[in-house]
Amino acid sequence: MAGRNTDLEQDEKPLDPAAERVRQKMVRFMAINLGILFFAVMVVILAVVYRNWNSAEVPADAASPPIGETAKAALVIPRGARVISQSLSAGRLSLHVGLDPQGEAILVYELPSGRLIGQYDIVRP
Repeated sequence: MAGRNTDLEQDEKPLDPAAERVRQKMVRFMAINLGILFFAVMVVILAVVYRNWNSAEVPADAASPPIGETAKAALVIPRGARVISQSLSAGRLSLHVGLDPQGEAILVYELPSGRLIGQYDIVRP
């Protein structure tokens, strides 16, 4: 068995200068690309951490009234509009309304103030 190791060591000859230069270029290329990849991964991780750290959360007391009280606000919708559907999410109310002459629209209200924050008309070509 000892003879096998010496045979392998004897078979390994030094690379010729051209092959050694190619090997060095490949090692340098790999090191540069690994550095760029590491930098890109760190940027993504830092962006995710920053976004989670500075996320604006709605305080629980801003979206709901105190226990035992009822939130009241007037929602102003156009005259003659009929509510087709509604959706409530994160302190906002979305109403899909049918408007008689104009067609349909989606109205978005901020709760509990009842302030209209967006109107999106549905246009059919």
